[in-house]
Amino acid sequence: MTDQTASNPLATPSPNGFLGTLARRSEAVILPLSALLVGFAAFSIFLSLQGKSPTEFFSLTYRAGFGTAFSWQNTLSRTAPLLFAALCVALPARLGLVVIGGEGAIVLGGVAAGAMGVIFTNSSGLIAVPMMVASAIIFGALWIGSVGALRHYRGVNETIASLLMAYIAIALMNHLVEGPLRDPASLNKPSTAPLAENLRVGDIPGWEVHWGLAFGMLSCVLAWVLIDKTTWGFAARIVGGNMRAAQVQGLPVGRLIVGFTALGGALAGLAGFFEVTAVHGAANASLATGYGYTGILIAFLARHNPLAIIPLAILLAGFEASSGLIQRRMDLPDATTLVLQGFVFISILMSDTLYGRFKIFAPERWRST
Repeated sequence: MTDQTASNPLATPSPNGFLGTLARRSEAVILPLSALLVGFAAFSIFLSLQGKSPTEFFSLTYRAGFGTAFSWQNTLSRTAPLLFAALCVALPARLGLVVIGGEGAIVLGGVAAGAMGVIFTNSSGLIAVPMMVASAIIFGALWIGSVGALRHYRGVNETIASLLMAYIAIALMNHLVEGPLRDPASLNKPSTAPLAENLRVGDIPGWEVHWGLAFGMLSCVLAWVLIDKTTWGFAARIVGGNMRAAQVQGLPVGRLIVGFTALGGALAGLAGFFEVTAVHGAANASLATGYGYTGILIAFLARHNPLAIIPLAILLAGFEASSGLIQRRMDLPDATTLVLQGFVFISILMSDTLYGRFKIFAPERWRST
């Protein structure tokens, strides 16, 4: 053993170095999953106190969300917007930003797509659909990107700003669909004019699931490549680790903050596009269904890892898909699944205090000295 190695036992990894790497990465998997189970356990106690059976609840959830081919298709259809919404949280989080206003970008992206579809209603789909996509992306990017700009240039807290702007976006959406953009034929539910059939997004061949799911999964993969395999992602992680150090090193902190928040908003806007063109057929109040808020939970469960967002979004979508059956069979409110999400979210926040506290996850434990 050389003097350098003797003075620094970690300079040369031992044959067990792989175990050290595995232990370090396992922490980011085991703790969120444990927090998920703790949230389920706390929710089970909550149900028991009401005289309801937790076993029946989770059994019905499985049956309605994953038990049949129809259940899977229903779940996967709900997964698409959750993927985009979670990315709207996960991308800025790599810079240390907590952006929770993706709901606003979703509804504005949907309204922009619906309005553009009305304008180009008599045009070819080859022209109209790209214009609808572009408008949804631009409005979403501008909305959330402005949160990043306020944070960097004016020091406004991004969490508060994004949340308040989400409420503003919903109010703006209601004003537009009930006023200037309202179709006179939409009497009971104010909406924009229905989209022409050639402007609707169809299903994936062989599935009763629209193309938003495929684009959402692709976006997660590309986001992972951006964060883990590019210099932009590396620079973003440095900013998230120590913004002052990043500024001293000459990194374009302002452009990174605005760029990553705008990218997250663009993806959330794309979720609004798919909701209008593949699900509702017009922009209306149904755009504000809470996907943006569920995306917060998914992003935190995934530890802001875009690849981990995919299975977790499917899991949460299955719980949301089961709410109707649970309401009918167990005589529980439709919002019961939101209570479950609340318990899980609290567990996730509490688990953050446990990172680095268990020696079993320390790489040094698995290296030879």
